[in-house]
Amino acid sequence: MLIGPQNLPSRLEELRGRIEAAARAAGRDPATVQLVAVSKSQPAESVRAAATAGVTDFGENYVSEAKAKLAELEDLPLRWHFIGSLQSNKTRVVAERFDWVHSVDRFDIARRLSDQRPHYARPLDMCIQVALVPERTKGGVAPAELADLAARIAPLPRVRLRGLMCIPPPQPDAVAARAMFARLRELLLQLNAAGFALDALSMGMSGDFEAAIAEGATLVRVGTALFGERA
Repeated sequence: MLIGPQNLPSRLEELRGRIEAAARAAGRDPATVQLVAVSKSQPAESVRAAATAGVTDFGENYVSEAKAKLAELEDLPLRWHFIGSLQSNKTRVVAERFDWVHSVDRFDIARRLSDQRPHYARPLDMCIQVALVPERTKGGVAPAELADLAARIAPLPRVRLRGLMCIPPPQPDAVAARAMFARLRELLLQLNAAGFALDALSMGMSGDFEAAIAEGATLVRVGTALFGERA
C-alpha cells in the first residue's frame, strides 16, 4: 500500500517507536541508532514531506535518480547516503553530492571516491559492504578479504572509513536474522582489535531492523515501513 505524504508523520512516529523499543530492549540508547529513510523510487515530494516530519537522512540506490532528486531538494539540510551498487563511471556524483556511501566493495571504487571528493568538503563517510553469504545479484567483499580491503581504504585522504554494511538474504525468523547480523558485528570487532577505529554498522531494513538493532546496528535502512510498498 502506498503511503500519501499526509500519512508520513504517523508512519514515522510508529517507526521511531519501534526503533526506540528495539534499542531499549537491547540495553542501548536509542540515540545511537540512526534512521536512514530509503527514498529510491520515491518522488521528491515524498522526501520533502518526510523531511518536514523530521527525517534528516535519506538513502538512494541509483545515481541517475538521485542526481535529479538532490537538485530539487537542495534547499533542505539533509544528509544523503548512497546505498546501492556503485559503478566506476558513476562515482563522481556520489563523491561530490553525498555524505555517506555504504556499499563499497572494491578498492578502485574507494580510490575514485577519494580522488573525486571536493577539497572543500569534509571526508566522505564510507562503509565496506560485506557478503556474509555469497549471492550473484548482490555486491560485497568476502569476509576473508575484508581486512586487506579495509587496510587499503583507510589511508585514502578524502574518505573516512567508518564501518561495515550488509544485505543478508531473508531469514526464516528473528533468531536466524540476529545470527547474520552478529557475524557482521564480529567482523567489525575483529578489525578494531587489529587497530581500526570503526563505529558504524549499517544493517537492517524494513523486515529485520529490530534484529539488527539487537546486534548493534547504528544505521538502519528503512523504506517500505515508512513510505509503503513501491508501485
